[in-house]
Amino acid sequence: MNLSKAEREELTSLQRKRAAPVAQVRRAKLILLLDDGVSRDAIMNTLGCDSRFIATWRARFSEERLAGLYGRHSGRAPRRNLPRLEARVLDYTLKRKPKDGATHWSSRKLATELGISFMDVQRIWRRHDLKPHRVDRHMVSNDPDFESKAADVIGLYLNPPAHAAVFCVDEKTAIQALDRKDRMLPLSPGRAESHGFEYKRNGTLSLFAALNTATGEVVGKTAARHTSAQFVAFLSDVVASQSVGREIHVICDNVSSHKTVAVQDFLADHPNVSMHFTPTYSSWLNQVENWFGRIQRDVIARGIFTSTTDLHKKLMRYIRQYNKNAKPLKWKYADPSRRIRCNSSVSSD
Repeated sequence: MNLSKAEREELTSLQRKRAAPVAQVRRAKLILLLDDGVSRDAIMNTLGCDSRFIATWRARFSEERLAGLYGRHSGRAPRRNLPRLEARVLDYTLKRKPKDGATHWSSRKLATELGISFMDVQRIWRRHDLKPHRVDRHMVSNDPDFESKAADVIGLYLNPPAHAAVFCVDEKTAIQALDRKDRMLPLSPGRAESHGFEYKRNGTLSLFAALNTATGEVVGKTAARHTSAQFVAFLSDVVASQSVGREIHVICDNVSSHKTVAVQDFLADHPNVSMHFTPTYSSWLNQVENWFGRIQRDVIARGIFTSTTDLHKKLMRYIRQYNKNAKPLKWKYADPSRRIRCNSSVSSD
């Protein structure tokens, strides 16, 4: 490169400066390496560059010397009226829908509509924690006695009566005994377990479950049908699992089979048993729903059942193994202000 003494000193000083732009330091190192006769491959390994980088800055230095090492484009000028642009993006995102009938905006669709870069849209969404592509689900209770019923159930969880047993009871209905027509491909490195698309229905069962909130243990029973008679029979099993005369509190939902004459007769014959009903559309208040999610994930969703008898055996085996290491749920109602009421936004009282 035929560097003069002054040029070498300037380049050496530049590459040692901590405050110098990284790009300029990299170019200075390139010229010094070329002047020292270092090979092209060695330079590419040292600087992590390609041959085009070497050719470009070698030619520019040869033509303009030190002045050629400075970038000719200082970058795009900062955008003006950013608050106005941000307000437009937020207005379209929160208050308008795409003209093509789509349910929500994508960053590229909104960018095209506003004539801006989709990256600008993404930055604004990220700044305001907006995620139009996602949707959550909620369930609104229309029960006028929501507060009193919820307080009753939550009180049993957090401060149960002394020497009493509290059970969360519910049914998981119509569990299908599905058998796959094609053989299963087992799990292997780089491949998930695979089930055949076609299946054979071998009938259904309903699973009754009662979760002891103090111990986490589950009393389970399967039945061919979900009827009030079966529910009363299951309540008898729950009572039989406890010592004679022990006070028992049963938390359940408002399904019709829980409020029949047969259930009332059972309660009259067992004065130590009390029923507590969750508010309508408030299944999340019932702890056994959490356990149903576990058995759905662990047994039912990917299970292969040749008959309802096979389904019954696998469900009961899971319950027996679960009870060997059962633990109570660490349940809490963290933020009552987040309740969503009918025909209103999130409650703040």
